[in-house]
Parts: sequence; structure tokens; C-alpha cells
Amino acid sequence: MYVCSCFGITEQQVREHADTGACTPREIASACKAGTDCGNCVRRIQALLGRGACPRRELVDNGASDPLAPEGRAPGPQPVAEVAAAAPAALSEAA
Repeated sequence: MYVCSCFGITEQQVREHADTGACTPREIASACKAGTDCGNCVRRIQALLGRGACPRRELVDNGASDPLAPEGRAPGPQPVAEVAAAAPAALSEAA
């Protein structure tokens, strides 16, 4: 079944890209352009990736560090406590 009609990308192609390490819609877009034209397929790509199409996703979901994340940290936003603690130091350095 087609996921991206703009570029003719199928579910199987998305799964193949996920198997080679593309585990986010942005990484899929970099691999095959799906999601870069009209954007209607982005939610479908997210759904495919969320259903285990990405082997790397299992590592992150199970609490293991992502081998492709900087400093061995799982990708995503920083905890609020870390951001709040770093903010005063960053402001004093800028002054």
C-alpha cells in the first residue's frame, strides 16, 4: 500500500528504511523524500514507525541508550530540572 502518493513510497519501503536505521519521519524523509511535499503521509509514517518498524526504537523504549544519540543519551527533550538548573548559568555567561 502506498504511504506517500507524491513520491510513490510504499509501506514496505518505509519499513526497509526503518530497518536500515531511519526511525523518525524526518529520517525517512531524508532517505526517500516521503513527507516532504504535501505532508499528508507524515502521520501514516509515524504510525508505521510506532508499530515496531524501527529496531532502534525498541532500544530507546526499553530504556537502553540510543547508539546514535549524542553522549549515549536517548533523544528527546531534557528534563525540566536540568533546563532550570542550567538557565541561571547560561544567563550569567551571556552577560
